Amino acid sequence: MTNYKETLNILSALKLKGMSEKLEDKINAAEKRKMSYLSFLKSILEMEIEYRTQKRLKRNFAGAHFPVEKHLGNFEFKYCKGITKREIQGLLDFSFIDNHENVLLFGPPGIGKTHLSIALGYEALQSGYTVCFEKMNSLIKLLKTVDIQRTSAFRINRILKSDLLIIDEIGYTPIDKKEANYFFNIISELYERNSIIITSNKPFESWAEMLGDEIMTTALLDRILHHAHIFSLSGESYRIRKFKKSKKEV
Repeated sequence: MTNYKETLNILSALKLKGMSEKLEDKINAAEKRKMSYLSFLKSILEMEIEYRTQKRLKRNFAGAHFPVEKHLGNFEFKYCKGITKREIQGLLDFSFIDNHENVLLFGPPGIGKTHLSIALGYEALQSGYTVCFEKMNSLIKLLKTVDIQRTSAFRINRILKSDLLIIDEIGYTPIDKKEANYFFNIISELYERNSIIITSNKPFESWAEMLGDEIMTTALLDRILHHAHIFSLSGESYRIRKFKKSKKEV
C-alpha cells in the first residue's frame, strides 16, 4: 500500500472527509508552489473547515423546512409600504436573535410578508444561526400530535432548540381554544430563549377573537411584543399586480 493510500485510510479513520476529497490536488499544488510544511498543513485544515461548514449549512437548510427559496435581493420594496430596505438591512446584524427579540410583520395577503420572513431566515442560516419555518396550521398539527408521533416530537424539539422560529400566516385559518392553548404554551417556552418572526394578516385587536380567549391572548401578546420589532405593511398584492400586468400585455 502506498503512502498516499495509507494517508487516505488514516483521514477516513479520523473522519476527515473534507481533507481526503481533494488531497491529491492539494499535494500537487503544494509541490508546484514549493509550499512549506506549515502552509500545506494550514491549507488542508482550511479545506476541512470549509467542507464541514458547507455540510452543516446544507443540513440546517434542510432542517429549516423553507417552502420556497426567497432572497432580499429580489424583494420589491417600492411596492410595499411600512418597511424600508434600510430597516431590513438593520436586522441583518442579527442582534435581534442574539438578544432573543422578535420581528412581527403584519398586513394583507400578497404584499411580501412571507418573502421577507424566509429571506431573513436564509440570511440568518448563512450567518450560522439555526432556523425553523412553520406555517401556523402546520405548527398546530405538530403540537397536537407531539405525544403520539415521533416525527412531530422530533420537529418540536428542533424548534425549541433553534435560534429563530418563523411562524407564517397566523390568522389565515381558524383555531379552537385547545389549539390556542397549545400555541400559547410553545410561545411561553420560547419566550426570552429564542427569537420569533411572525407574519399575520390580523391586527393585534383581532387576536382575542381568533384565539377565543381574551385573557390568554393578553398574556400571549405580552410575551410576543416584549422586545419586538413591529412592521405594519400595506400595498397592492403581488398577484394582483401580476394579473394587471398580464392583462395589459394581452
